[in-house]
Amino acid sequence: MLPDGRQPGPDDLLPAYPVWVAEVMLQQTQLTVALPFWRRWRSRFPDLESLAAASRQEVLHCWQGLGYYARARRLHGVATDLAAAGRPLPRDRAGLEQLPGIGRTTAAAIAATAGNTPDPILDGNVKRVLSRLLAFPAPPRQATPLLWTMVELLLDGRGARDFNQALMDLGALVCRPRSPLCHRCPWRLHCRAYSRGIQHQLPVRQASAPVPHVMVGVGIVLDRQGKVLIGQRQPDGLLGGLWEFPGGKQEPGETMADTVVRELQEEVGLTVAVGVELLRFDHAYTHRRLTFAVYLCRVTAGEARPVANQQIAWVWPHHLHRYPFPAANARMIQALREHLGQV
Repeated sequence: MLPDGRQPGPDDLLPAYPVWVAEVMLQQTQLTVALPFWRRWRSRFPDLESLAAASRQEVLHCWQGLGYYARARRLHGVATDLAAAGRPLPRDRAGLEQLPGIGRTTAAAIAATAGNTPDPILDGNVKRVLSRLLAFPAPPRQATPLLWTMVELLLDGRGARDFNQALMDLGALVCRPRSPLCHRCPWRLHCRAYSRGIQHQLPVRQASAPVPHVMVGVGIVLDRQGKVLIGQRQPDGLLGGLWEFPGGKQEPGETMADTVVRELQEEVGLTVAVGVELLRFDHAYTHRRLTFAVYLCRVTAGEARPVANQQIAWVWPHHLHRYPFPAANARMIQALREHLGQV
């Protein structure tokens, strides 16, 4: 939508920055989930300069709850690098593909949406539509070059802003993963899967690997004043830069209490006595399932120091909301507050 309320025409340009943020958010998140986060982000960081001027912790805190935090770190890193070099955000697909975390589809989506360039996309919805049109007998991943060629031929060098959106909407609303609405599809007479009556069997699914299950022991350590110990993860890697209660994976032969004692020693240099189990719950990530066992602990020896973390902090429980935590920690914080009678 343009500032005057009009839908953008073929010759209208849109600002690249909000489109870039939106497409990065949508890489691994559905629109209905991402939209409130995008609005909050735009309110907090309305342009590239404000994002570059923010701290990493401010950025992660704004992103908190959306998951896949490497996306937020990359957005911030790109903004910082471009601002330092005095360069604007690229608007063309080739320039956008040079940015960290931007592949061909995301770069094409940004370029086509912002500038109506002739760049088609190939996201999951589009792959499903094309796989059914062709009645492709293998997982779409095995036909990526063919599908790119097909979508380029369909676009035929025209501006892709409306084309890309229409094709994604066709996949999301009509050519759905389950129960496709073939009677509403404008392409059903050209669809090989429909003509053969096999649309419900396509696209062929890739065999998925078993999801590992990991037991994780977590220690919530309170000092004599009532402050709680938290540590900040290293800047890179899974959940990099976020804060958490100390803990880690259970090793063979350990009880969960043993795990907590070992992890507290390895992560923050404390010897602790493990008290009551505060809560136990399951939490699923894309490639693994975790069961968290969370215990209240008290220090018996040592001084807390950041052995495995960037830094540590003793924080009043009612101030924990000021720090960016992974989603699973929200349940731990809530359980702690209930235990302390702060709800």
